[in-house]
Amino acid sequence: MYILAMDFAAVGVKTAQFILSFSILVVLHELGHFIPARLFGTRVEKFYLFFNPGFSLWKKKIGETEYGIGWIPFGGYVKIAGMIDESMDKEQLKKEPESWELRSKPAYQRLIVMLGGVIVNVVLAIVIFIGIAWYWGDDYLPAKNVTYGVHASALAKQMGVQEGDIIVSVDKKELENFDALESKLILTNPTSLEVQRGDSIISLNIPATLATSLAKFKKADPFVIPRIPVIIDSVGKSAVILEGTFNKNDTLLKINNTSIRYQYEFLEVKQKYADSIVMVMLKRGADTVYTKTLISNAGQIGLFVKLPYALFKTVHRDFTFLEAIPEGANRCYTTLDNYIQGIKQIFTGKVNANDSLGSLISIGNTFPAAWDWERFWTLTAIFSIILAFMNVLPIPALDGGHALFIIVEMITGRKPSDKFMEYAQVVGMMLMFGLMLYALGLDFWRLFK
Repeated sequence: MYILAMDFAAVGVKTAQFILSFSILVVLHELGHFIPARLFGTRVEKFYLFFNPGFSLWKKKIGETEYGIGWIPFGGYVKIAGMIDESMDKEQLKKEPESWELRSKPAYQRLIVMLGGVIVNVVLAIVIFIGIAWYWGDDYLPAKNVTYGVHASALAKQMGVQEGDIIVSVDKKELENFDALESKLILTNPTSLEVQRGDSIISLNIPATLATSLAKFKKADPFVIPRIPVIIDSVGKSAVILEGTFNKNDTLLKINNTSIRYQYEFLEVKQKYADSIVMVMLKRGADTVYTKTLISNAGQIGLFVKLPYALFKTVHRDFTFLEAIPEGANRCYTTLDNYIQGIKQIFTGKVNANDSLGSLISIGNTFPAAWDWERFWTLTAIFSIILAFMNVLPIPALDGGHALFIIVEMITGRKPSDKFMEYAQVVGMMLMFGLMLYALGLDFWRLFK
């Protein structure tokens, strides 16, 4: 069964990273509401990480605010006196407005309180991206440096890509970062892909349906992957060696009588010989050696092989702190633009929403199986931008919905009634929870499928 095949250690690391990242984002987002509310003299009754219907995992009252951790990890909230929010506490609205309630404050102050969380998320993403650029710099693999060419998926072959082609450019613009190919094909609607085949440069037409197909199949079958020799980087504890040895920098040539040149072939051959003892031919320096080993019933041999960044010439760029500031702002803008373009693809029908929507399971699965701080902070910055964008949407129950009503009030001079806000909050929450449940259902369907 699938559950038995899961790597629980990897799941635990992914879960820990997700919880830490999500907690940082939620707490800082809610602080974006809490701080201006307090500065404007508004009472904040609750400050919660996660939702707490019925009971809380932890709570403590400090001053007039109850701080706590709920048990439903779908977000968090601050309960601000004088407004209808996630808590759906309507009792206070039956009384005349008090001076310390949000509803008694000027419209511009209420607008700042409502947009505070979104502003904090944007600023947080920029700060994180600045820190990443300053501390780690930038490493990328130019497409032209994938010297063995690519292994083409069935979809790529339909478009005309052949085994061993070297990707040169998209719409005649050089592809500087190989890893950015799929996002460019999905988000920028290009019409041509240029490849080097032998000594010739060939232009391939990109069908209008490619973005839809890529969004549907990219997880199971990437469009193209680099062809990489199978060179051992290290030997895992799970390796079962019966004769001979595996050494760092050995190159795999054969498993039994099946030749292997590239890593994608290695993956296929391992499955072919799952749950059996095999003889592996290796190139060690100028010599050819043999090692007898066991391939598990899951098709694992216990070897870690070198990845593209270790084999091909990559480009590294360092940034001074001053250089990192515009670089961080640009990464934030690029992330937001890519996300918006992805949303457009869904609404224009070029990408099926069922293939793109995901819940906390999908989000958590984007974190690596081994703790990687650069990856962790990069994903945290990306999710901060996504959280800001989603919250600013003009949907009741979201910050953007509350802000929209306040802006209408500022323009017309008429404030929506408390009853109207109550109904709007209920409708918005039903929409949001419905979408969450739908996305969660899709994730479970993919999991068990």
